[in-house]
Amino acid sequence: MTTAPFALARFREADAVRIGLVAGDRIRALTADELGGGLNAFLADPDWDRLEALIDGPGEWHPLSDVALTAPVEPRQVLQTGANYREHVIQLVAAGLTQNTDRTPEEAHAFAADMMDERARSGEPYFFIGLTACVVGDDVPLVLPAYSEVHDWELELAVVIGREAFRVSREEALDHVAGYTIVNDVTTRDLVFRKDMKEIGTDWYRAKNAPGFLPTGPLLVPARFVDPADTDVRLELNGQVMQDANTSDLLFDVPALVSAASQTHPLLPGDLLLTGSPAGNGQHWKRFLRDGDVMTGTIGMLGTQVVRCVGEAAS
Repeated sequence: MTTAPFALARFREADAVRIGLVAGDRIRALTADELGGGLNAFLADPDWDRLEALIDGPGEWHPLSDVALTAPVEPRQVLQTGANYREHVIQLVAAGLTQNTDRTPEEAHAFAADMMDERARSGEPYFFIGLTACVVGDDVPLVLPAYSEVHDWELELAVVIGREAFRVSREEALDHVAGYTIVNDVTTRDLVFRKDMKEIGTDWYRAKNAPGFLPTGPLLVPARFVDPADTDVRLELNGQVMQDANTSDLLFDVPALVSAASQTHPLLPGDLLLTGSPAGNGQHWKRFLRDGDVMTGTIGMLGTQVVRCVGEAAS
């Protein structure tokens, strides 16, 4: 599932959820003593070397395929980043999907490129808040609410916070990152902008927080195995590639995001900070999620996430 030497996961055992150490295609449960407390307590001061030493030690290992994995994190806060892939925003503007314009496609592309370059030089990241209750694992199907037919995918590299970060500098930021995971930031497109009072602007609560709208995992990979500045992001819908990008296209990189987000409120151990989604969303393809769809997301060394979609009427 992953080429990282080891990772953490959470899996279901009867009515409980346990934390496991994953190595290759096998998993073993971790005791509280081995983990040094709960998951977030470990992430606050992670000793990855101690966990790695367990791989060749005693313990009851099971095939990874025999367990039901769930979301590998227990965040207290979820921060999402908007419009953070240069080519994604250019694509939307050039296609006329973000505003009414008389520009030709070529003029719109050039305009959007200039706008993104200026934002990278002098702008700031754009954050909004998601509900932790929406964080689920591959074991939960994505139920598509019947009130809309334009539910969209947004595959994203997600930062898992380690040591608490409050007003940290860009240079200090990566010291507060414990690891990374995969998140699909599902969005209901026709609810993003308010129709009753356009002056209010975006309504991220309704557009992004239906149950299960943050499929996460399946693995939490230690930061040492991930280069957040050069990691491939790829999403397939029913086997067809829809998103295929690299984090080198980020307007604001992970250190900039962690630093900026920490200026307002402390980021806590285990929190998720989503970095944005690249070009290739359903809004671009004019093809949205349907009952029976299967999304397969892969990001670098973070493994593979499989999300199965179920129409609400069919659930």
